[in-house]
Amino acid sequence: MKNSAVHRLRLVSMPEGLSFVLLLVCVVLKSTTSFNAVPVLGMVHGLIWTLYMVLGLWAWYRQRWSFWRAAWILALAALPLGGFYAERLLAREEREGYGPVLATA
Repeated sequence: MKNSAVHRLRLVSMPEGLSFVLLLVCVVLKSTTSFNAVPVLGMVHGLIWTLYMVLGLWAWYRQRWSFWRAAWILALAALPLGGFYAERLLAREEREGYGPVLATA
C-alpha cells in the first residue's frame, strides 16, 4: 500500500501545511521587519500546493472517494493547519484501507 495514491498525497500534505504556515510567518515578518522571503517561499508553497491538488485529484479517482470526501481533503489545503490534519486523516485511511483501489496499470 506504500505505493498508493493516498500514500503519495499523504507525503505531500505535511510539507504543504508547513509551507503555508511558514508563508504566513514570512508575510508578518515582511510587514514588521525588513526581512522579505515571501517571493521565494510563495513560489515554493505554490508548487507544493499544486502538487497536493494534483495528487488529491488522482487519489479521488483511484480511491473512488465521494465528492464531499474529496472536497474536504482538497479544502484542507486552504486552512493554515489543514495539511497537518489531512496527513492524519490520510494516515488513518491508509492504515484501515478505506475505499476501493483500482488495479494498477
